[in-house]
Amino acid sequence: MSTLRPPGPPVLRLTGRKVVGGVAEGEALVTHDHVSGWGGVDARTGTIVETHHELRGQSFAGKVLVFPGAKGSSGWSATFHLARLMHKAPAAMVFTEMTTKIALGAVVTRAPALTDFDQDPIELIRTGDWVRVDADAGVLEVYRR
Repeated sequence: MSTLRPPGPPVLRLTGRKVVGGVAEGEALVTHDHVSGWGGVDARTGTIVETHHELRGQSFAGKVLVFPGAKGSSGWSATFHLARLMHKAPAAMVFTEMTTKIALGAVVTRAPALTDFDQDPIELIRTGDWVRVDADAGVLEVYRR
């Protein structure tokens, strides 16, 4: 799949609340499942390894991870910090449930992150869509592939 934004205007624009500032864009990786940092992710590759997770075997490295939020222990932040150090972290994070785990994980990942959207991004964005996250402006744009 191409790493360039498709031509034309976005097909969807959502507004949300900034968790971590910055601007990033990339291919969307969408899940309805919460992500478990401790034991659910291989930080060396950015791959979901949790046995029954719908994204098992897929890597979020360099992608815009669209998901409900974090589950599990406080190991979430350590896992995502290591993924960042290994250059396997998401380019941006888009989530719908704010918790202390996800807040700290987003901060240590240092990737632009948004939450509290005017519409549900999990239902509207598809894996493979191109997504631009401008967390500073609180705007997410979706380009269909």
